[in-house]
Amino acid sequence: MMTSIAIVEDNPSIRRSLQEWVNSAPDYRCISTFGDAETALQEIPKLKPDVVLMDIQLPGKSGIACTARLKSVLPELQIIVVTVYRDRDLLFQALKAGACGYLLKRSSPEEILRAISEVRSGGAPMTGEIARMVVETFQKPATEALPPAELSARETEILDLVAKGLTNKEIGPKLNIGYDTVRAHLRRIYEKLHVRCRTEAVMKYSQTFAGPPK
Repeated sequence: MMTSIAIVEDNPSIRRSLQEWVNSAPDYRCISTFGDAETALQEIPKLKPDVVLMDIQLPGKSGIACTARLKSVLPELQIIVVTVYRDRDLLFQALKAGACGYLLKRSSPEEILRAISEVRSGGAPMTGEIARMVVETFQKPATEALPPAELSARETEILDLVAKGLTNKEIGPKLNIGYDTVRAHLRRIYEKLHVRCRTEAVMKYSQTFAGPPK
């Protein structure tokens, strides 16, 4: 099945390169590109792409604000931030806004295409050093006690496997449930934890219990 992709990037050269990389893959198609958040917010809800590659630094509204708005109207949309910034605060702002991946612009074409494949399979791709930031944050002791989320035993099992890096397709056979059932459980987990993607769900659960779910 063809995966449709939109690109939000203000640098014409980078935007063109991303478009060429996407269209070079047989199962991917770039259906539109945008140089600013305002135009993207008008057109992406109409186009309904499967994945958006999103820059952070845009003229006018930021890519983080654009991500939050898009996720509010298209909850199933997968957004991968592609940026030059390695800033911890921007990373977590982007994840909180609903981004499900965070790559640096020096990523290779292969890494970009692999990231698209990962989010389509339920993963949360990140450049290595970005992933390390997340791990280091998990390893810090909790500074504030948060009320525990009321997750069912099955939801806790699924979140535990998500925290271990398993995709939706891998979780199903582990628990003897179907792919759609895994997705349904994840949607309920997101609602209960008040988050928008699997990465943020793991982060919040880890902070709540001062470590990954057991």
